[in-house]
Amino acid sequence: MTEKFLSEWLEKAKEVSIRAGEKILEVYGSSSFGEEVKKDRSPLTRADRLSHEEIMAVLERSGLPVLSEEGRDIPYDERKGWDHFWMVDPLDGTKEFIKGNGEFTVNISLVHKDRSVLGVVYVPVSGDMYWARKGKGAFHGKNGSAPVRLSCVSFTKKDKGLRIVGSRSHMNSGTQAFIEGYDDPEIVSMGSSLKFMLIAEGKAHIYPRIAPTMEWDTAAAQIIVEEAGGTVEQYENGQPVVYNKADLLNPFFVVEAKLK
Repeated sequence: MTEKFLSEWLEKAKEVSIRAGEKILEVYGSSSFGEEVKKDRSPLTRADRLSHEEIMAVLERSGLPVLSEEGRDIPYDERKGWDHFWMVDPLDGTKEFIKGNGEFTVNISLVHKDRSVLGVVYVPVSGDMYWARKGKGAFHGKNGSAPVRLSCVSFTKKDKGLRIVGSRSHMNSGTQAFIEGYDDPEIVSMGSSLKFMLIAEGKAHIYPRIAPTMEWDTAAAQIIVEEAGGTVEQYENGQPVVYNKADLLNPFFVVEAKLK
């Protein structure tokens, strides 16, 4: 994969995430979301579908395969030979979208074999955009403003008052037990991949996810955290979270800022 290709397609991914966000906001501001329930009981709205269509129309021109939440039914026998491919969540945080709290994102990632090497996370309501490329750093910009390089904060696990991120919609007993292992932590609630962005921006220290997620939920956010100096590791074994598995369900994981 050439430098020119990566640079060009990072910009295209950023551009199409904004256009997809505009489609999402059209539905967000309407009286009907066209809500359905998928086989896994998760919600699907007209905004998910419109964003998916907008993104696919652009990414397919790259000549690379695309694995999207709204086009997930690609057999592993076909996927397992992919060298580079796009991983897309056209609307991450559909529950937050339906609640109307603005904490939802567009996630686009380029994956090389089993690791994300490029990622874009865009927040339609606020105009905040986060992006990263492997070895090139992670950045934040908003509505055309000059980008700011992201850097995680440093901490030790014995520090008092660590900021620990919890899901707005998925807090459970396993997560509560994890949090209780720290000294007087401050709990920060957030929806969608914005939880990762709190780590990347240096606004929080730890995000434990001891609950189900899918690969498209995390691929774009993971490279942003990693390029900001943090880690996204499997809860059971401390290895990095990887992608394009036979089962697209993620293992439980922990996102951490820089350990001293």
